[in-house]
Amino acid sequence: MSTSNNRVVYWGTGRRKTSVARVRVVPGTGAITINGRPGDNYLNYNPAYLAAVKAPLQTLGLSSDYDLLVNVRGGGLTGQSDAIKQGTARALCDLSPDNRKPLKTEGHLSRDPRAKERRKYGLKKARKAPQFSKR
Repeated sequence: MSTSNNRVVYWGTGRRKTSVARVRVVPGTGAITINGRPGDNYLNYNPAYLAAVKAPLQTLGLSSDYDLLVNVRGGGLTGQSDAIKQGTARALCDLSPDNRKPLKTEGHLSRDPRAKERRKYGLKKARKAPQFSKR
């Protein structure tokens, strides 16, 4: 938590795949700004991505009470939206310790450990082998 210009700001960092999101939760009207652009525009108006970003606020019933200011880097929109979700949940835990239990039961605080598997020599991708020829 930090205060700037008499505004209370709560910080949270979220990660997913190769995406890292730094989320600031500020008292406001429910606006989402991602990398200086409106959230729905940045996420291509995709309902699944928008739902993921808004999920922690909706779990606590705070959708219209706080604005999200997000800086996100790396990966694609799926990883970025999940990183924003985790960062928002962590910031809301700073807001009030009582928020932790409902966010944890919904799974918003856990880091998804799945990442792209590395490529192995002799194969075309991580597991795809070249076509076998008997003769």
